[in-house]
Amino acid sequence: MDKNNENTGRERPARRFVRNPLSVTGIAIVLIALLMGTLGYLITPDKSPLANTQHIEISAKKPGFTVSMLLVRKNELVPHKNLPGRMLFGQRSLYTYVPCNNISFSGDTLLLEEFAEEGSDYTGRREFHMVDVVFPLDPGRKMIRSVGHNLVFTSIDGVSHRVDREELQKEIIDKHLIIKKFLLGTDRFGRDFLSRLILGTRVSLSIGFISVGISLIIGLLLGSLAGYYRGLTDDIIMWFINVVWSIPTLLLVIVLTMVLGKGFWQVFVAVGLTMWVEVARVVRGQVLGVREKEYVQAARALGFSDLRILYRHILPNVIAPVIIISAANFASAILIEAGLSFLGIGVQPPIPSWGSMIKDHYGFIIVDKAYLAFLPGLAIMIMVLSLNLVGNGLRDAYDVRRRDR
Repeated sequence: MDKNNENTGRERPARRFVRNPLSVTGIAIVLIALLMGTLGYLITPDKSPLANTQHIEISAKKPGFTVSMLLVRKNELVPHKNLPGRMLFGQRSLYTYVPCNNISFSGDTLLLEEFAEEGSDYTGRREFHMVDVVFPLDPGRKMIRSVGHNLVFTSIDGVSHRVDREELQKEIIDKHLIIKKFLLGTDRFGRDFLSRLILGTRVSLSIGFISVGISLIIGLLLGSLAGYYRGLTDDIIMWFINVVWSIPTLLLVIVLTMVLGKGFWQVFVAVGLTMWVEVARVVRGQVLGVREKEYVQAARALGFSDLRILYRHILPNVIAPVIIISAANFASAILIEAGLSFLGIGVQPPIPSWGSMIKDHYGFIIVDKAYLAFLPGLAIMIMVLSLNLVGNGLRDAYDVRRRDR
C-alpha cells in the first residue's frame, strides 16, 4: 500500500462517521449543549449564582410572562468578578428585584404597589426611602438629611453624597423601574425557568465527563492487567468484576451515595464507580487478543517493560471499542443522575438539575402547566438520544467488517 492509500485508510473511519447524518446531528446537538454549558451565566437571563433568584409572587408563570420590577440597591458592597468568574460562578446582583404593579412618590418616600394578578383583591404596599433605592447605605446608621431641595447622606463606602430630589425621582423611574420578561416563564419558586434549564446542562455534561473519566481510569487499569497477565491476576479481577456486575447499577449508586453523602461531587464519584465494569470487560477481551500479536511479542523480545508494552503498543490498538462504550456510558450517566436527583438523593437544591426540576414540577402535569416537567424531561431525552446516535456512528465507523465496503 502506498502512502496516499495508507493515509486514506486512516481517515476512512472519520469520513464514514461524517457521512452518517444521524451521527452528525447527534454530535452537533452535543456540541451545542457543551457550548451552552461552558458559557453558562453569560447567556442566562438570571446571572445570579445557581440562577436562584426567587420571587414567590410570580411563581409558576407561563412562558412569555412580563412584570414590572423595582431595582432596590442592596445595602452591602458586592465584589465584581472578572469574565471567567462570572462565566463559571455567576455574579451576585447589586440590586434586589421587587415585582410590582405600580410605584408613586410621597415626599422622600417611594410607595410600591406589590404585584398581584388582575382581578385580585390583594393591595399590598411597601415603602422605601428614595435614597435607599438608589444608593447602598449603612444599615446601622442611615443618616439622611434634608437640605432645601437636596438630600445629604453618606453611603456604606464612606462617600458623602448630595442629590436633588427631582433628579433622584427621575433616576428611579428611568433606571430602577424595568420590565422583565421570562421567556419560558417561572418555576414554582418564581425563578427564571430558562436560566435553570441552561445551567442544568452543566450538571448533565459534568456527570458524563467525570463519571466516564473515573470509569475509564479504573476499567482500563483492571481490564488491561487481567488481559495481559492472565492466570491468577485474571481470576481475581474477573471475580471482582462479576461481583460488581451482579449488583443492579441503580441500587449500587444509591448505596454509594448514602455512604459518600448527598452532594454535587459525591454523585459524580458514585456513578463513576459503578460504570467501570463494562469498560474493564471490553478492555480485557481486546487485550487478550492483541497480546499475542507479532509486534507485542517483538516488544517483549527487545526487553521492553510490561508498562511500556501496555501503554505504547496494546492500549492504542484497543481504544476504538473503549471510545464507543464511553459514549454509551455518557448517556447512561445522565439518566442515572436524573433518576437520583428525582429521588432526592442526587444533586441537592438549589443546584439546577434536570432531574430535580422534574421532581419539583411533576405535580403540574395534571394542570395546565405540564411544560414545567416536560421541558427538562425533553432535554434529557434529546441529550441521551444524541449521545446514542454518536455512539452508533462511532460503532459503524470503527467496524472493521465495513471498512472495505
